[in-house]
Amino acid sequence: MGSTFFTKVQIPSFEWKTDYKTPCLFMGSCFTENVGGKMEGLKYPVDINPFGILYNPVSVANGLRFLLQKKKFTENDLIRHDGLWHSFFHHSRFSSPDSGSALQTINSRIESSAALLRNAGFLFLTFGTAWVYEYKLTGQTVSNCHKIPAKEFRRFRLTPGEIVEKYRQLLSEIREVNPRVKVIFTVSPIRHWKDGAIENQRSKATLILAIDQLVRDFGDEFCNYFPAYEIVMDELRDYRFYEEDMIHLSGSGINHIWDVFQTAFIGEESLKISKEVQKIMAATSHRPFNKFTKEHLHFLRQSLQKTERLEEKFQYLTLAVEKRHLQKQIAETEKHIRD
Repeated sequence: MGSTFFTKVQIPSFEWKTDYKTPCLFMGSCFTENVGGKMEGLKYPVDINPFGILYNPVSVANGLRFLLQKKKFTENDLIRHDGLWHSFFHHSRFSSPDSGSALQTINSRIESSAALLRNAGFLFLTFGTAWVYEYKLTGQTVSNCHKIPAKEFRRFRLTPGEIVEKYRQLLSEIREVNPRVKVIFTVSPIRHWKDGAIENQRSKATLILAIDQLVRDFGDEFCNYFPAYEIVMDELRDYRFYEEDMIHLSGSGINHIWDVFQTAFIGEESLKISKEVQKIMAATSHRPFNKFTKEHLHFLRQSLQKTERLEEKFQYLTLAVEKRHLQKQIAETEKHIRD
């Protein structure tokens, strides 16, 4: 897209960069999974949503506090509904008909993500909505209602002040356990349309104002804001960048934000490495018309050599899965040609 055809959003100058040596933790809404998933697909060391998708700032804060505490969930922390055991602090992907299985999944993720948080170079937090649901029986803000009747919850919109108050102490504690971490806030560009256009805008404005205050309080040497919401509102003001529901971003829309994101946050050497990784990922997913040919065997062997050379040159890269996949394909093709 030429710059003459859309209003360009000014991206802050971020002094810090991430790379293939730097672990990053992503938490928040599904937009977090889109961008974090791009990095994961290119084999960057990332951890994405250890509690599943979280939409509101309170749920994200609860998750971060559990990681700081290295909390161990027990059956008392779960609720049983419709034959499944759920956690109000987790997405339904963690639910299970067996409480022991649910707890093992929950606690193993907390253990690994708590360790990563203490060594992370970046913590990317994406807020989706300022609206929260409070379980009337306990007064706790839930991350997911798990299809429990709405009458059992109180629904209200947070104020910017409530969000700021929730994060002031939390961010200080995070900085204590990991002084080198940089916190990057984003607001999800995905509209929460069930609230209507006006309430969605009020919600997004609440999030933006709260983040602005936190960045002012802590200083941009520790935290900053990446304008994903503004990029979509101003640079992608065309429905061709949306899915059929006209709410979620299309692949091209996500790719545009990803291009801006990686330019802003990823170092030059790692950008070059990622292009080579992308070629390897394309090779491993390549599906020829006839895979049992000498030509395809030669292609597979070349791809394996490139993978091994790249891993040898950059020893912090982990391409073991790709190597095993290529080795398996080579063995199958060799056997078929011999037979």
